[in-house]
Amino acid sequence: MYTLYWYPKCSTCKKTKAWLEAHQVAFETYDMIQAPPDAKQIAHWIEVSDLPVRRFFNTSGMKYRELGLKDQVPHLTIEEASVLLSSDGMLIKRPLLVYDDQVVAVGFKETDYEGVFE
Repeated sequence: MYTLYWYPKCSTCKKTKAWLEAHQVAFETYDMIQAPPDAKQIAHWIEVSDLPVRRFFNTSGMKYRELGLKDQVPHLTIEEASVLLSSDGMLIKRPLLVYDDQVVAVGFKETDYEGVFE
C-alpha cells in the first residue's frame, strides 16, 4: 500500500489526495507536520531515491527562509539533512508518496503521477 505523507491544510496535498482517490489508488495518509518521520527514515528515502538532498526540502516554506537554508542545504550531508528535516515537518517537501519504503514522488505534478499509475 502507498503512504501519502502530507499536511492536511496544504492545497497541493489535497490535490494529490483527490488525484489518488480519483484513480482508485489504495493509500494511507500520514500527517508529517504532527509527527515528522524520523531522521533514519528520511536518510533512507534520500539514499534510495537518487534525488538530490535539496528536493526533500520545502524551499518555498517560511521555515526554510527563516533558517536561511538556501545557502546551507547544498553543503549538508544526507545525515545532517535528515536530522534537520526530521526536526520540523514544515521543512519537508510535500506531499511525499512512498511505496514499500521507496520514494515514488516528492511534490505533486500530475504528469509524474500518471507515469506511475497509468
